Amino acid sequence: MVTPPTHISLHFLRFSQLCKLCVAFIMLSLLSGCFTAGIIKGDNQPHPGVNRARSMQIQGIDISRYQGEIDFRAARRAGTRFAFIKATEGGDYLDPAFASNWRRSADAGIQRGAYHFMTWCRPANEQAAWFAANVPNDPYSLPPVLDLEWNNHSASCPNMPSPEDALAQAKIVLEAMERHTGKLPIIYTDINFHRDVLAGQGLENTFWLRSVAAEPHQRYGYQPWTFWQWTQTGTMPGIRSEVDRNSFYGSEDEWVRFILTGCDPRALSRLGPQGRCGSLK
Repeated sequence: MVTPPTHISLHFLRFSQLCKLCVAFIMLSLLSGCFTAGIIKGDNQPHPGVNRARSMQIQGIDISRYQGEIDFRAARRAGTRFAFIKATEGGDYLDPAFASNWRRSADAGIQRGAYHFMTWCRPANEQAAWFAANVPNDPYSLPPVLDLEWNNHSASCPNMPSPEDALAQAKIVLEAMERHTGKLPIIYTDINFHRDVLAGQGLENTFWLRSVAAEPHQRYGYQPWTFWQWTQTGTMPGIRSEVDRNSFYGSEDEWVRFILTGCDPRALSRLGPQGRCGSLK
């Protein structure tokens, strides 16, 4: 029998939850054996500053309608383990490929999560409600993602709130996402927004950082991260266009723990007792 992840305190698990956790861990362990070690090749403009990302064990993509129709089975055979899929933007936009990408990625055996692109022209509560209305509460999906960037170059929404207002609005959406899915949301961000708004705020969310010319610590300092978006010019079997490529920070065992709990394994001892990690509730 495969034992539960060692970093998950059994003090916080009821017996029925423990049984479910063991079964899920066995299934995921068997699934991981279908993948071979190595790297996913493919980047039209490779940068030496992100070379380490290419050999990290758990690789993934993030996608929207701009990638067209994707052969997810081909992408999975090439080593794609996860996909973050654009779902919503603002308070009234639904990516037209979301439903198809959501369904077909899961059918291909790829772990998937949905993301919302935050704009600064609609109230935060409207954006949270729009996400909840369009994204299923699927217990087997990855945690939801809130994409936080300055989009002041947008012709349709040039607003740029103060850092304090932006953080307050983001927190409203993050809290609503957690209520809707029961999972601690992931924050995706870039260097500028992180510097202006998020740095030093002590947020407990998992971070997904964009850094396409250097390792994250060289651009974000001491910010812990779980996912690294390391190129926007990636190529992948099954996808005709360029695609963003990403890596998970850790090992196969740590990936399984993340899937089972929705929390970064390094934060389980802190967040688990708070009831914020799926299998620990």
